[in-house]
Amino acid sequence: MIFDTHTHLDNEAFDEDRDEVIARAVEEGVSRMVNIGFNRETIPTTMALAEKYPFIYAAVGWHPVDAITMEKGDIDWIAKLTEHEKVVAIGEIGLDYHWDTSPKDVQQRVFREQIGLARELKMPIIIHNREAHEDIVRILREENAKEVGGIMHAFSGSWETAKMCLDMGFYISFGGPVTFKNAKQPKEVLKQVPMDRLLVETDSPYLTPHPFRGKRNESSYVRLVAEMGAGLKDMDFEEFCKITTSNALTCFDIR
Repeated sequence: MIFDTHTHLDNEAFDEDRDEVIARAVEEGVSRMVNIGFNRETIPTTMALAEKYPFIYAAVGWHPVDAITMEKGDIDWIAKLTEHEKVVAIGEIGLDYHWDTSPKDVQQRVFREQIGLARELKMPIIIHNREAHEDIVRILREENAKEVGGIMHAFSGSWETAKMCLDMGFYISFGGPVTFKNAKQPKEVLKQVPMDRLLVETDSPYLTPHPFRGKRNESSYVRLVAEMGAGLKDMDFEEFCKITTSNALTCFDIR
């Protein structure tokens, strides 16, 4: 049993074969998935998926790339949606300094607002961090995000950054890039993350693992990430999957 803690199965890349993709994941031992709704378009489609499949859960939030589009009523909309029994986290939220669609000050304001909402609702947060390690850690500290914790999604930082996030109660999640042949840092970081703080994900249709790199990612490929993780930890694959799934259930408070 494997838990894909971060996927985008509502993405248009799956419009032709979504049911088959989900069925393949189940066949590969994926027992649960969290689909991410991150803007005005994807939140409704994420909620629809969570309502259709008993093993798919939802996270709702506002992505930093789309921060500029967030309007006054959207934070209230997100808050209302968290009352749904299948919504298990606020996310993905954070900072993205790679793309320039939203100014940094707007991204940071929207990030802070959503951390505040999560603290108010006592829900974990899922962090998107691209080329913004220092500001991510600083804002998480300033906004006292350790009260709720959550997930550092598709972690790409150093062990020093990981330690700071672990100290705030966050889980560290790895996806396809940890399987890349030249991925020295992610592999070294995964080795050092304590097993009780480790998660796996796909971020499908993005970040496809080796040997399918360059093609569409899908949730069934989380098995490749778990196999790599088990190998790096020098442990039995089934035990690795059992522990990381237990971690996800704890993080999302799924019983």
